[in-house]
Amino acid sequence: MRIAVAASADGGGALRPLAEDGTPTGPVERVTDLAEAMRAREADSPRWVWPSTARVHPRLVRAGLRVGRCHDLELAEGLLLGHAGRYGEPRSVRAAYARLHGLPVPADPRPPEEVSPQGSLFDDDAGAADDDDIDQIVEAHADQQRRIAALDGFTLLVAAESAGALAAAEMSFDGLPWSVTEHDELLTEMLGPRPSSGFRPRKLQDLADRINAAFGARTHVNPDSPAQIVKAFSAAGFSLTSTRAHVLKQIDHPAVPLLLEYKELARLHTAHGWAWLDAWVHDGRFRPEFVVGGVVSGRWATNGGGALQIPRVLRKAVVADPGWSLVVADAAQLEPRVLAALAGDRAFAKAAAQGDLYAALSDAFGGAEGARDKAKIALLSAMYGGGTGEAVQLLAILKSRFPDAFEYVEAAARAGERGQLVRSRLGRTCPPPSAAWRELTSTGDDGNAASALRSRGRFTRNFVVQATAADWALALLASLRRRLHVLGEPHLVFFQHDEVIVHAPDELTGKVSDAIRESAEEAGRLLFGRTPVVFPMEIAAVTRYSDAK
Repeated sequence: MRIAVAASADGGGALRPLAEDGTPTGPVERVTDLAEAMRAREADSPRWVWPSTARVHPRLVRAGLRVGRCHDLELAEGLLLGHAGRYGEPRSVRAAYARLHGLPVPADPRPPEEVSPQGSLFDDDAGAADDDDIDQIVEAHADQQRRIAALDGFTLLVAAESAGALAAAEMSFDGLPWSVTEHDELLTEMLGPRPSSGFRPRKLQDLADRINAAFGARTHVNPDSPAQIVKAFSAAGFSLTSTRAHVLKQIDHPAVPLLLEYKELARLHTAHGWAWLDAWVHDGRFRPEFVVGGVVSGRWATNGGGALQIPRVLRKAVVADPGWSLVVADAAQLEPRVLAALAGDRAFAKAAAQGDLYAALSDAFGGAEGARDKAKIALLSAMYGGGTGEAVQLLAILKSRFPDAFEYVEAAARAGERGQLVRSRLGRTCPPPSAAWRELTSTGDDGNAASALRSRGRFTRNFVVQATAADWALALLASLRRRLHVLGEPHLVFFQHDEVIVHAPDELTGKVSDAIRESAEEAGRLLFGRTPVVFPMEIAAVTRYSDAK
């Protein structure tokens, strides 16, 4: 059973029951309290059809309601437009309705580039919008169901993407446990005491002084200014193309190690220093806003806070509540295993049935010491388009021993170089090449055209694997969310590509670990059916995130 949901700004809304194909099976019901009306129907396990999970679900979560299933019309429209090679077109319900009726298509509301907790989805007045139109929702959904039914795997893709959006809203609400005290102590240890506003921390200032001294008394250098650094090195007889770390490391000058240390600490201070702590951590929780499908491959992004780039040194500040643990799990060697399942290469799939895929492949690369590393280099080169030095010889071995796996990514690369679209297992589609790319590559075989062709080939060869890995991870997330609901108290607090963190009472960590393993197995079955390839999860129940690795 499906129920269309139209939310209104006053907390009410409208509901209408639908068949699976989107056909209405009852009249529109106007309600004054949307959350309560939906709560009364949730026992029947409907799939709620609404314009945007990111806009509707936070209201429900605040009211204590976490629905089991939904169909996110905006996310589904984005996937369908992408499949048709129409990336970037507006995906709102109003836009979908306009396309159906040949009307001018309105632009989507521009998302904020940066969101702080003070202006998050969970503020009472955040995200205020015009009332949704139930008739437009019903018509747009019926059209989507027709289009989805014609595409293999797309039903699962839309369901997984929508389930991911539910989990994202709930994780933002619950937050990742974060110790302000631990964070402050780490910053103080690495940078010195918290400075006054506008001043550098003591350690950074000390490094800045030593950098200036290394260049000599007549030179004043602001280490935060790349232009001044380049100028200072030029005066010392060194010509730099940039101040990136790999460029600096090629220079023999006493300022280099100081600059490298300064850059690392300055990055920490800027991205996750005291200002970040003040802005993002409240009541012992870090609450980022996750952006589902924020990357074309299906990986997530965030609006502010850098949740997907928590520095390893700060993971010590991610601390479970007393009596609770963090169950940290990540998929081992996910993308190579996905390639094995995608390609149907029997020998490769047999190796991927083992716990350590690279070790299982080592015999193909001589079996001696270092063979595991060679297998890893060969696989990564195949998936990411490497082809220089030792990788050339290793790729030749991979092609000889596992021809179907090698050909799978090679075919994707060739398709990309022809300007064609490639897709994940469930149908997530890469963006088409730009008009500028087509013009450049049609002008001849000069160096620029050849470089553009190779670049697109590298992108598409990796897309088919990375996007399918994202499909698998979303299926894992959806399955795990369902199992955790049965357990009660444990809840997801973090998701990143192939890693999840569950906050759970100590006595339930074993059951949570079992739920993660079962979810990984289910995700593999949903995507690949019967395959010898396994998707093992490395799981640790810890008090601090830093203890998991």
